[in-house]
Amino acid sequence: MRGFEAEDIVGIGIDATASTPLPVDAEGVPLSEQKDFAGDLNAMAWLWKDHTAYAEAQEITDAAARHRPEYLAKCGGIYSSEWFWSKALHCLRVAPQVIEAAASWVEQSDFLPAVLTGNRQPATWKRNVCAAGHKAMYHASWSLPDAGFLASIDPRLGELRRHKTYEKAYPSSQKAGGLSAHWAKSLGLAEGTPVAVGAIDAHLGAVGAGIKCGSLVKILGTSSCDMMIHPNTQPLADIPGLCGIVDGSIVPGFFGMEAGQSAVGDIFNWFVNHFDKGQRAHETLSAEAADLRPGQSGLLALDWNNGNRCVLVDPRLTGLLVGQTLHTSRAEVYRALIEGSAFGARVIIERFEEHGVPVEEVVNCGGIAEKSPLVMQIYADVTGRPMRLSRSAQTCALGAAIFGAVVAGAEAGGYETVTEAQAHMTGVKSKVYQPDPAAHATYDTLFALYRQLHDAFGTEHYQGSLANVMKDLLALRDQARGIGG
Repeated sequence: MRGFEAEDIVGIGIDATASTPLPVDAEGVPLSEQKDFAGDLNAMAWLWKDHTAYAEAQEITDAAARHRPEYLAKCGGIYSSEWFWSKALHCLRVAPQVIEAAASWVEQSDFLPAVLTGNRQPATWKRNVCAAGHKAMYHASWSLPDAGFLASIDPRLGELRRHKTYEKAYPSSQKAGGLSAHWAKSLGLAEGTPVAVGAIDAHLGAVGAGIKCGSLVKILGTSSCDMMIHPNTQPLADIPGLCGIVDGSIVPGFFGMEAGQSAVGDIFNWFVNHFDKGQRAHETLSAEAADLRPGQSGLLALDWNNGNRCVLVDPRLTGLLVGQTLHTSRAEVYRALIEGSAFGARVIIERFEEHGVPVEEVVNCGGIAEKSPLVMQIYADVTGRPMRLSRSAQTCALGAAIFGAVVAGAEAGGYETVTEAQAHMTGVKSKVYQPDPAAHATYDTLFALYRQLHDAFGTEHYQGSLANVMKDLLALRDQARGIGG
């Protein structure tokens, strides 16, 4: 490849989406590659944003609340339909033949290192603590959830745990093995090149963005992931509504914390694909929306078009747009959707800080951060915080490369620690989106209305009235347009 020589590759890191479990046979081959399961969607990878297991997730949450509350404490208090056990239980019920035929049910981020290292024995694969901890309720003090607990939900789930899973998970700073002869030849690399234990893409994206204590790294794409770390030598409260607090899931020696939104770019694309299919629709709508002032549209959106990942953890919630009139324009709707996602991002920031984790800076990466100045400015104005951009446009790949360098070690041309590698390989751009004080003041008022809708539609304890929302939006609209006194 252009720009480097094969001998310069000292190690390989792997990142992948999660939870994206895959059923494999005794030789580590996906069942979908077998004749009996060809074309069977249930024998393929269960993609990370699949929410079909929402009922199973509720069963797991209810059972853990009764019998194993410690399991829930480290994953935000609610088990998600996006995660490992929910999908396994759903598969057991809709396609039991798949689970019965599988020798193991593995995360994509564990499967890929095994393929590269030529390891055909799933029982010996090093499973990564990142996916295990954030998606499968793994914890060093109890391993995966015990078989008896899972069997109380469904006996077959207990059998899956006993015979087709694992007991120990590892950080990405450890080797999964060496590059096999087959893949060394295919890739033009040296046989035996160390391959790191895998991890979730967003978590390695945080590493590639230079995450440190006090930094919130936002991976902004079709959805969002918000990552923070905290020293594992210092106390850390359990934080409701997060996607897990896991020791070593991002950087060794630190608790990794994950939050995020189920849809961000997907919401903007939904609007364009259904209502404005021009070739440069995003660019055109962004330009028109940028001419609007905060509050000018009279609109307010809830960003739940694909459910709520954090902090409500409810895939059955849906999107909402309030304030439409016969004069509402496409640009006004587009901007309201962006603002709604920014309000959701602010909820997450406030949840971290409410539980003693200060957010001292926000570093953004991913396609939206790279391509949309409008989104970045609205995020700055809504949160009242500067929005910085990672220097790398490919932070997930860079984070994986950092772990490749760490498993190689300094003697081979890599680095001894993640923080040392980050110091040499990461940084932020000079461009910073600064919040506008006047816009932030208006967004504070809008955010209070957003919280009313958030709590009224997303929680069971809301006792207030929504009678003020539409008229308050009209008042803000008129004020932004200079109408009235």
